[in-house]
Amino acid sequence: MAYTALYRKFRPQTFDDVKGQDHIVTTLRNQIVSGRIGHAFLFTGTRGVGKTTAAKLLARAVNCEHPVNGDPCGECPMCRAILAGTSMNVIEIDAASNNGVDNIREIVDEVQYSPTEGKYKVYIIDEVHMLSTGAFNALLKTLEEPPSYVIFILATTEVHKIPITILSRCQRYDFRRATIDEVAARLRTLVDTEGVKAEDKALRYIATAADGSFRDGISLLDQCISFYLGQELTYDNVLEVLGTVDVSTFSGLLKAIRNEDVNAALSILEDVVAKGRELTQFTVDFTWYLRNLLVAKAAGDMAEINDIPTDYIPQFMEEVNANSEETLSRYIRIVSNLTNDIKFSNSKRVLTEVALIKLCKPQTESGAESLAQRLEFLEKQLESGAYTVTAASGPNGGSDGKSAANAYAGGTGTEKQNVQEEATLTRALPEEIQEIAGKWGKICQKFKGPYREVQMARLSVTDDNKLLLVFSDSFAFGYVNMDGNGAEYIQKVIADETGKLVDVELKLVEGQREVKNFPDLKKLFANKNITVEFTD
Repeated sequence: MAYTALYRKFRPQTFDDVKGQDHIVTTLRNQIVSGRIGHAFLFTGTRGVGKTTAAKLLARAVNCEHPVNGDPCGECPMCRAILAGTSMNVIEIDAASNNGVDNIREIVDEVQYSPTEGKYKVYIIDEVHMLSTGAFNALLKTLEEPPSYVIFILATTEVHKIPITILSRCQRYDFRRATIDEVAARLRTLVDTEGVKAEDKALRYIATAADGSFRDGISLLDQCISFYLGQELTYDNVLEVLGTVDVSTFSGLLKAIRNEDVNAALSILEDVVAKGRELTQFTVDFTWYLRNLLVAKAAGDMAEINDIPTDYIPQFMEEVNANSEETLSRYIRIVSNLTNDIKFSNSKRVLTEVALIKLCKPQTESGAESLAQRLEFLEKQLESGAYTVTAASGPNGGSDGKSAANAYAGGTGTEKQNVQEEATLTRALPEEIQEIAGKWGKICQKFKGPYREVQMARLSVTDDNKLLLVFSDSFAFGYVNMDGNGAEYIQKVIADETGKLVDVELKLVEGQREVKNFPDLKKLFANKNITVEFTD
């Protein structure tokens, strides 16, 4: 006898077997028991949640000679005929391949003839959203006023594509996605019935991979059992068959990213590739891992996290506490973009490596999330004393601003300093400079006309404590200093707003790379109680 797939072999035979859809099962049962059976039903929901199964059960129940509490008995000739697929009373139509006007007209002609046996003729139209506009119009009148012995059951995964005129003529039932617990419980019942040994952890991982679909979960289980036929199904076996990665791998990768260790991150990726894991699935799973961290961070508990192994929860919570919401949001954005990019790419590994480098190096991006992560990194380093934000001595013993900028950007090399127990600092930025930096956003609102381009400049400081505006855009620089008196005008606006009189200089450099050589006072001092100190 030919092998029958598990999802077909264990298709629910009664409404009690339909799990996770109690709100629908109860309503259908009550209609059958009371005889208040509608003439048109619309079953909608994601794949594999029981739409077609419920439709077939309803078709059997309304034709059953001896229904039991709304369930088909399964023993009468009508039940056996429908189960065997030989009954002329139940007609299943795949709208994906029968979506034309002529196909629907055939149905309209057929409904004029009453059933030769049983009570109802039931038309089950699957993927009904695939019908053409003309086909929907042809069905409209019959769907609204069918003969008393006809029931239409429409099933779809994309209800938004169905015309409102069809929706208004149907009783709509929304099938919800199955939870991980529900899918795992169903899988446990199946393996026990089949006499297969399986770890709970393995079944739960399959349930997670099923993404809310009972059918997907059972199909994945069938695949795993076939691969390890006659053996116990373990967690590692499932990872091997599905080509996915253990949670501990994601934890190690995140730790490498947080430590800005590019070599470690690429080494983990190399191991993933060497084990034959599919990179598209790897990025999807990593996105969900980061999502779980963000949800746990924002919610403050594990209420919304139910696909993390129990024995891993303590380590998971350590990761939650070690990462800020802004940082996790940035990680998710980068990995999500990677997932979209590599779907149709021939260089999946290259794109993944580039994304990992971006994750490890926030200074390679200029977005708000990366800036927040860089500021967070700077604050921690300043608090711990691991960094001194200094400016290297210039030709005349002054500051050229490079060290402060590089330390702010999370630079390495000469910018990283050992903790100094006794640091001799010769001078600090004046309070008026700090105050202006903290209010710079408000001050910029006072500039009118072409002087608004001052917002394009980086707010910095010279070696002799003059306020320095560094431009990389020559047009912006030209607008601000078109009459040669730009510095004087800016100085006056600052004085009017803060009551502080400071010297102002304007400087034009070539490109953003040169701009980054100057410390960004706005970022360092805006709403921050940080003092940047310079040494000669």
